[in-house]
Amino acid sequence: MRHMTLDETPVPQPLFSKVLVANRGEIARRILRCLRTLNIPSAVVYHDSDRRSPAVAEADQAVEISGASPAAAYLDIEQILSVCDHLGVEAVHPGYGFLAENPAFARALAEAGITFIGPSAEIMELMGDKIAARQFVAAQGLPVPPSVDLDPADPGFAEAAASLGFPVVVKASAGGGGKGMNIVRQADELEGALRIAASEASRYFGDGRVYVERYFTGIRHIEVQVLGDGERAVHVGERECSVQRRFQKVIEEAPSPAVDDAMRTRLGAAAVGIAEAAAYQGAGTVEFLHTAKGEFFFLEMNTRIQVEHPVTELVYGVDLVAEQLRIAAREPLRLRQENLQPDGHAIECRLCAEDPANGFLPETGRVAHLKEPQGEGIRMDSGLHPGQDVTAAFDPLLGKLIAHGATRPAAIAKAIAALRETVVLGVRTNAAYLGAILAHPAFAEGATDTEFLDRHGDALLSQAPPADAIVRALAAAHLADRQTRLIDNAMPALHAALGAWRN
Repeated sequence: MRHMTLDETPVPQPLFSKVLVANRGEIARRILRCLRTLNIPSAVVYHDSDRRSPAVAEADQAVEISGASPAAAYLDIEQILSVCDHLGVEAVHPGYGFLAENPAFARALAEAGITFIGPSAEIMELMGDKIAARQFVAAQGLPVPPSVDLDPADPGFAEAAASLGFPVVVKASAGGGGKGMNIVRQADELEGALRIAASEASRYFGDGRVYVERYFTGIRHIEVQVLGDGERAVHVGERECSVQRRFQKVIEEAPSPAVDDAMRTRLGAAAVGIAEAAAYQGAGTVEFLHTAKGEFFFLEMNTRIQVEHPVTELVYGVDLVAEQLRIAAREPLRLRQENLQPDGHAIECRLCAEDPANGFLPETGRVAHLKEPQGEGIRMDSGLHPGQDVTAAFDPLLGKLIAHGATRPAAIAKAIAALRETVVLGVRTNAAYLGAILAHPAFAEGATDTEFLDRHGDALLSQAPPADAIVRALAAAHLADRQTRLIDNAMPALHAALGAWRN
């Protein structure tokens, strides 16, 4: 038998012949980067408003889609299926948002013989229905918050809700992203809150069912990353997501400063137990409420890649998108729990087009100049480009700045420095506000909970310079830098001319 020489080593076949990214912005670029690494041909869909986006330029193929609005285009299942058929796509990665947790999309792809890079439609339906998910988790013997999931029209509903003790929170069964959620602090507010939550739930999710849950104060929001192949699951540590505004995450970190090794083992075992009981396939996140007493309660499960997944990747050295692709290609889970150990600390800041000094109203404008931070331990995931029009058509998230350090203080210091280096001219951002949060003594001590921004909001706003002042300062710095570079570039020619004149 002839021995194979090094140059004859077979190149591994790609996991898929072609993958379509059914998303936009930073997450589309993130997935495309992974596809290039794995030598998988790529395609992306785009609305005309994203024609000049980096994702369109970086994909092997790009197909324009249309809709009544830009967002509607990315939600058009039939149109995306048509693109898949036209391009001969073998698999689709939905990213997060849009169709990422839409069972109808996963089912339609399956019927067309196309792989959905994520869990099955049945698992999405189970975990997407928060009432059903809570019942499923409780059946596994795991704790869920005290709640009432009777129909609000039931004669015993009000009494049962009051028995939880106020405050309570009304939630949409099909909800997410803080939509359809209302805190009720006394009994006479309950009826109105139920009506508002049901209306929001119907409008955003097409499902008006709501339930009532005890509202905990001083609570932490801890989530556990899981990966499953349908038979076995592992967890890739936890993330602290307590710094929130109106139920929207602002800063995330891994590991949590409140979780020790013993608690990490308990949380991880609970998350893995849920994933394995559901025969989960792909990447998912099990979210928990964590009390000051060390108790934890199941909150929900997100059946997709999370916005904050980079902090886990930097701390654990795992490419979560690559693992999604391998699992979707029917490869058995290759990671072993005993080998998944955290290394250092990572913090993610969500850079948004919004003005904190003006009630966090979303901002619009054209990106006149862009400078993203670089350096050891710094990662910037964004879909930004000079000349980009930032509109109200999409979520105001512009990008994610992630810093990794050997310790939590080191990661905080790197993140603060990187925020100061970030320049986005032409549209206001929350960069200075994010820096003020990281520099706050309570954050440095790890004393965060879901009411952190409510408690320290005024102080944080006073520490963050007004957006207009930041824009003026950055513009001045940009002009000075540009003038300096022009002079530096001209100096060799000036010296040559001066030498010729002297001669």
